[in-house]
Amino acid sequence: MIHHTVIFGENVEMGDYVKIEKNVTIGDNVVIGEFVVIKEGTEIGSNVIIGDLSIVGKKPVSNNNMSRKPNISSAALSIGDGVIIGCNTVLFTGTAIQKDAFIGDLASIREKVVIGEASIIGRNAIIEMNTMIGRYVTIQTGAYITADMIIEDNVFIGPCCSTSNDKYMGIGNYKHQGPIIRQGAKIGNNATLLPGITIGKQAIVGAGSVVTKSVPDKHTVVGNPAISIYMK
Repeated sequence: MIHHTVIFGENVEMGDYVKIEKNVTIGDNVVIGEFVVIKEGTEIGSNVIIGDLSIVGKKPVSNNNMSRKPNISSAALSIGDGVIIGCNTVLFTGTAIQKDAFIGDLASIREKVVIGEASIIGRNAIIEMNTMIGRYVTIQTGAYITADMIIEDNVFIGPCCSTSNDKYMGIGNYKHQGPIIRQGAKIGNNATLLPGITIGKQAIVGAGSVVTKSVPDKHTVVGNPAISIYMK
């Protein structure tokens, strides 16, 4: 069904006070909660659930003091089949959320992000721009995932993990680069990962650790600053 340049699939359910802008595509068997706003150009697959009070396809904005201006001309937000989106979430344009991913309540996902198949973004997690997240990744409650990160498949990131991408904190003489977390690595609760480091495949970062240097494959590191305690 086409309605005012919105294309609806079959069996779409919508709560009260939903606003859908032009050029939106919605697949079959989609459930949209109350007070949801779906912005222009958003593409929603089939069997998707969008929780109450969410904003889907928001365009980024900036002010004169921001050192990195957002990409206002980003492509449309794409939401794959079977995705579940919690309540009060904000999903920006230019991002791709692949099939069967789960986005928890109050999460914020910026522009130019990829969330891989069946990955989990926990409640109140923040995913900044230009970040690639692989398949079957778990990012738990309250984690802060900085811009310019790469997170490979099957990574686990515990609650309240914090990451950064600017070594000199706004001076402007450093190319922004967040941590790279390789396949199967595990990051404990409240760990802090500094800019430009690599966490190797199947490495473990202990809870509360402050990681200032790259971690080799299969090593376990703990402490502040984090040091290796043994190899798996």
